[in-house]
Amino acid sequence: MYGGIIAVPLIVGQAAGLSPGDIGLLIAACLFMGGLATLLQTLGLPFFGAQLPLVQGVSFASVSTILAIVSTNGGPASLGVIFGAVIAASLVGLVITPLFSKIIHFFPPVVTGTVITTIGLTLMPVTANWAMGGNSRAPNYGSMANIGLAAATLAVVLLLSKVKSAMISRLSILLAIVIGTFIAVATGMTDFSKVSNGPIVAFPTPFHFGMPTFQLAAIVSMCIVMLVILVETSADILAIGEIVDTHVDTRRLGDGLRADMISSAIAPIFGSFTQSAFAQNVGLVAVTKVKSRYVVAAGGAILVVLGLLPVLGRVVAAIPMPVLGGAGVVLFGSVAASGIRTLARVEYENNMNLVVVATSIAFGMIPIAKPDFYEHFPAWFGTIFHSGISSSAVMAILLNILFNHIKAGNTEDQSVFVAGSNPRSLTPEQLEAFQHGDHYLDGVLYDAQGNEVPVNGQEAGGRRSPRIDGESSAHGSATPLPRSRKPLAGHH
Repeated sequence: MYGGIIAVPLIVGQAAGLSPGDIGLLIAACLFMGGLATLLQTLGLPFFGAQLPLVQGVSFASVSTILAIVSTNGGPASLGVIFGAVIAASLVGLVITPLFSKIIHFFPPVVTGTVITTIGLTLMPVTANWAMGGNSRAPNYGSMANIGLAAATLAVVLLLSKVKSAMISRLSILLAIVIGTFIAVATGMTDFSKVSNGPIVAFPTPFHFGMPTFQLAAIVSMCIVMLVILVETSADILAIGEIVDTHVDTRRLGDGLRADMISSAIAPIFGSFTQSAFAQNVGLVAVTKVKSRYVVAAGGAILVVLGLLPVLGRVVAAIPMPVLGGAGVVLFGSVAASGIRTLARVEYENNMNLVVVATSIAFGMIPIAKPDFYEHFPAWFGTIFHSGISSSAVMAILLNILFNHIKAGNTEDQSVFVAGSNPRSLTPEQLEAFQHGDHYLDGVLYDAQGNEVPVNGQEAGGRRSPRIDGESSAHGSATPLPRSRKPLAGHH
């Protein structure tokens, strides 16, 4: 997640025309605040922090809005407008958090499973970009060398996962990143020669980039971003709760969202941006099975140290992106797998849950498959639905309310999708009753010799033909009961 935290300050700093030294200070501030926010979220204070293994960092949801503010105001002076908008919008988010925390009953497994699956799927372009090199302008972007290094890292993860030692298996991701980095050094794909360049210690100075300024248009735009962050963080908190088998009630969700908002409000003081729970950590917890919030809190402390010691940050930054891409395949894929596991517990008979899942996932994939899909929509609409996670979450919540909370108009067989999700089935006892050659004809069961076989609840000649599990075949289906003779080998 280090790469995700430093990506936003790199993008914003370059867009604002900052010097390399100031960009370095932005990076240090984002690492520092990410660590503090992680400590608050994991360890918690009264009314703040979900006390779950959640890693906090700079949210990508705000990037497009921040870049729009930079283009409007221009140059380093735009940072003051950005920081002012983040502070104001975060305080607005803090005020409306109780509303979000009270809608937890609108997040049943059909919604959470859909959103978790979408989180994993929407992260796949991220890991693919890392595997290709991370920088689309680089001459070796997408080269066989980069993708080969990612594949080698992935292979190491899979091989180490088969090791009998539980410790090595759980550390397979971390060990694979280390081994992948050594492979990169040996093949000349990275080096650590630039680690010594720059200051060793750099504390984020409050208001180093100037005092925040408050512009109404920028604040309104950032408030929309905060709504997106609240939705995404709610999904991440519920996802982590599912994975660690911990009940997330209204109060706990509210504490987590308040930690998000207060961290975002404080971040601009040190030169950072909006904070949110990182979806990548959902996969990390699922893969490693390490569910302790204190382990993640230790990770938050490391982020704080990286923020104070840029030299250590430069060591981590020397890890090639393809190595992270190879590890990300397993990490992010496991997120989708966790969602599928949740969806497996959903009841699909005599309801529209299959339509809820299908439509919501498809809706979430639209901005991933076609990033310019909302190009001609209003800016506020594009800001919300450009995120596949937000798109899927909004659709899943609305459809769940429409079909499962608003009962008016619902029928037992609401659509062909419902019929498709409810196939006819037999119990093991019913299967044991059948013998080789048994067959139905016009609602009557016959054995291999053509003799009629009596069925419980049916008179001879098939005059009464009960249905099996609510379904009947074209010839009429009856429920057979065990007969006195035992079934023959090879019966079907």
